Amino acid sequence: MANIFPPGADHLLRTALILGSGLLAAGIVILVAFAHSPYVTGQGRILVQPVPFSHRHHVGEAGLDCRYCHGAVETSAQAGMPDSATCMTCHAQLFTDAPMLAPVRRSLADGQPLRWRRVYRLPDHVYFSHAPHVRNGIGCTTCHGAVGEMPLTAQAVPMTMEWCLDCHRDPAPHLRPPDAVFAPVAAAMDLSGDRLDALMQRYGLRSEGLTDCTVCHR
Repeated sequence: MANIFPPGADHLLRTALILGSGLLAAGIVILVAFAHSPYVTGQGRILVQPVPFSHRHHVGEAGLDCRYCHGAVETSAQAGMPDSATCMTCHAQLFTDAPMLAPVRRSLADGQPLRWRRVYRLPDHVYFSHAPHVRNGIGCTTCHGAVGEMPLTAQAVPMTMEWCLDCHRDPAPHLRPPDAVFAPVAAAMDLSGDRLDALMQRYGLRSEGLTDCTVCHR
């Protein structure tokens, strides 16, 4: 009886299986890398805003406290954005005729708020509140980076679920004393040993429960 398959068919099949498996594995690696890339996560992204606001100038150089503009950060889910009247508290006296501030002056005159573009955007199914984070010693720079050094605000971290869970599993490295929570640049701190234990007790933090699904998905 004549052979149905040629003599080299077995070799070709093995080669095809190996190549197919390799391509599948490579495809999975590429997809995972793409999902974690800045193109998807937005890390490093700088958005065009109605006014090119510089945190480096206002916070790093002028020394404004975060809460001057983001007044709701300690009590609400959203940090809050300053209204035009807050901006003009200073700019009615400083750089009053600067062309770049024309949208602020027009906003105040018309009573229409500036439409700032959100730099950090989470999916609708994710719940995040600023208040418990800052009240429990998580510094602004943990998520927002060294804003005091940013001429234009960029997304400093990937904000993936994996990134958030790493902090929830071990919040200790991100804790700051109360007087350093709003520091615009993350300073090196010795938070080991007794000092770390004291901070954990002060804030009443326990890692248990912080990784429950309902903490972020409600």
